[in-house]
Amino acid sequence: MQTESTKTDTRLSQPARVRYRGPIWTLLILAPVIGEVLSGSTRLSILFVLIPEMMVWGGGALLCREMVRRWRAGGISLLLLGLALSVAEEFLIQQTSLAPLPFPGVNAAFGRYLGVNWIYFLFMLGYESVWVVLVPVQVTELLFPARREQPWLRKRGLIATCIVFLIGCRIAWYGWTQQALKRMNVAPYHPPALTIASGLVAIAILICIAYLLRDHGHPGRAVNRSAANPWLIGFAAFVFSTGWWALMVLIFTPKPKVTAATALLLGLIWAMVAFATIWFGSSGQGWSDMHRWAASAAATLSCMLPGYLTLVGWSRPDLIFKICVNVAAVVALLLLARKVRRRVADAQQAAQV
Repeated sequence: MQTESTKTDTRLSQPARVRYRGPIWTLLILAPVIGEVLSGSTRLSILFVLIPEMMVWGGGALLCREMVRRWRAGGISLLLLGLALSVAEEFLIQQTSLAPLPFPGVNAAFGRYLGVNWIYFLFMLGYESVWVVLVPVQVTELLFPARREQPWLRKRGLIATCIVFLIGCRIAWYGWTQQALKRMNVAPYHPPALTIASGLVAIAILICIAYLLRDHGHPGRAVNRSAANPWLIGFAAFVFSTGWWALMVLIFTPKPKVTAATALLLGLIWAMVAFATIWFGSSGQGWSDMHRWAASAAATLSCMLPGYLTLVGWSRPDLIFKICVNVAAVVALLLLARKVRRRVADAQQAAQV
């Protein structure tokens, strides 16, 4: 009879490019699919942009995870690297937080100060770091648990990923700032050099802090308490994730009842409470893959729902496509839950023997 250790040895004896090809491609696809397609930001009619999105979001998420695993860092470092990727997107790549917001019905003046759309920028910092980096990485590692603690890229793969990422950034910059805005009859916007430099400095600082905090944010480190129930973690993740969309609602409200400064303050408080809650829950003993699944599934579900509030003007194929991919995502999450539950139960049973 083949034991579990024998299976592991056989798997690890495979060439690295074979062992890691599955998780690498899964993350490359999941990052833009969860962050862009499931939410409805990328529709069927513009699905061709999924390729540069895989290069930027997929490549960026892969590089963030790779640095975290090479540093043997925890979730805090991954979050900080996700924030750095978001700053790169908003200040350097597509520069959507710098140019006046061009979307129909948007209150472009609300929260805009010193050449930055602060409300929009704050929303994107949270959205892109969580739904483009944290959640796709968690889901991918749930699918490939044996490879969770390992780097997936060798030196050539790391160099290739960096090159593809930079090419994707160039394509995304040109496609949005030089083509998409022109089709929207929006005049080109050239951010001040000082603003661009500020973005570069912020990225460097976030990366440095992520490295310095590499020993923090590992789950299950608290010895005096147990992790919260997985369903409670999922509920908290859903509430905090759904509430985050209030910032975007304010941007599209003609006359908000709160000032931009109040909205920014409340948004920052909401983000800090969300971080503290998930960090406190995950640091307890007994944090398992069911907790990871609950948090990731709840966040994924929450990013699908707000898109249905903006369906006015959508074509029928776009609407059908969104419904289909959302249903497929729910089914896939449920199947993953069954797989994870069995894996956790087997681990608990083995620990009792």
